[in-house]
Amino acid sequence: MKNTINNFILVNILILLMLAACNGSKKTGSIVAQNSNQAALSARYQLNKIKLPPGFQIQVYAEVPNARSMCMSPSGVVYVGNRAERNVYAVVDENKDGKGDKVYVVAEDFDTPNGVAFKNGHLYFSTISSIYRIKNIEANLAAPPAPELVYDKFPSDKHHGWKYIAFGPDGKLYVPVGDPSNISIQKNPVYSTITRMNDDGTGMEIYAKGIRNSVGFQWHPQTQKLWFTDNGRDQVADNMPGDELNYAPEPGMHFGHPYCMQGNQQDPQFGTGKQCSDYSKPVQILDPHVAALGLKFYTGTMFDSSYKNKIFIAEHGSWNRSQAIGYRVTTVKLDENNGAKSYETFADGWLQPDGKVLGRPVDLLVMPDGAMLVSDDYSGAIYRISKM
Repeated sequence: MKNTINNFILVNILILLMLAACNGSKKTGSIVAQNSNQAALSARYQLNKIKLPPGFQIQVYAEVPNARSMCMSPSGVVYVGNRAERNVYAVVDENKDGKGDKVYVVAEDFDTPNGVAFKNGHLYFSTISSIYRIKNIEANLAAPPAPELVYDKFPSDKHHGWKYIAFGPDGKLYVPVGDPSNISIQKNPVYSTITRMNDDGTGMEIYAKGIRNSVGFQWHPQTQKLWFTDNGRDQVADNMPGDELNYAPEPGMHFGHPYCMQGNQQDPQFGTGKQCSDYSKPVQILDPHVAALGLKFYTGTMFDSSYKNKIFIAEHGSWNRSQAIGYRVTTVKLDENNGAKSYETFADGWLQPDGKVLGRPVDLLVMPDGAMLVSDDYSGAIYRISKM
């Protein structure tokens, strides 16, 4: 009898512990602890090994698990999506000193909530197949309302299924849909495109096609025309094909995938009988397999005037190459005819000469003071690059 009672007590204790654990696992509205010691943070992320142009410095803005795509509200709150953690975060710099003081979990347990966008006080985020919205988010960072479903008709493929999202000058939400494999021809025309829709999820349409996988785009600050990165296919060669920087000033353009690589090479699998001249060419062929993701025009005033309206690109880094490449931030300078004048490295060192990886840049954000944020999903941090 004594053993039975003891077992009964033990079982009930275990049940209570499990319930407590379940209740305690609720993260929404909780705060991710931050370290305010910049010297310790710099040492932890080995920022002394990051090479920048003379006069620039890099510090940790915030620690955010698996930090991926970013957007910013008019009040300066930085929202961050991710792939591995299934959460969406809000970073608040309360005293405006260039460092995030509080990091809130504003949504949890979603399927790869990579993309974030902000409009009219509401936060939008993307999962593999759906778009969600959290209304009046900034009045409720510590107790955010449940996200509401806006659209749920995108494919459910995991491969290239994570989505960068942003609102365009036309007020529509732009959402890419990647090729669900390395390279393929799909019956469903929504694959390998950038789509757009109204902010309530209605009116979804394809804006551009022939795009293998774009995880970053922005509109030129003067012309208001769309620019985007695109990842070239894998398993061809170390130096083929290059990733692409593309320009899509009007709807309906086709950028060649899966028939044409980097704008000038027929694909060895699907290119037979096709002409690359039939498709829109990249403005700049980027280095091969660098996994070019986030793209931002520099619109601040902190950096030298030579950086004005330059395109900054976060190159996440190669995996399909005998010698790794990327793991850096590059720039492309445009001429008056939307051609590329230069393609140069701005920040690197996340890939060390011995092959050790210290970080993988994902997305970029120009802050109101002109500093630039760089998210790193490998180390779980957001860096702030500024002038000394």
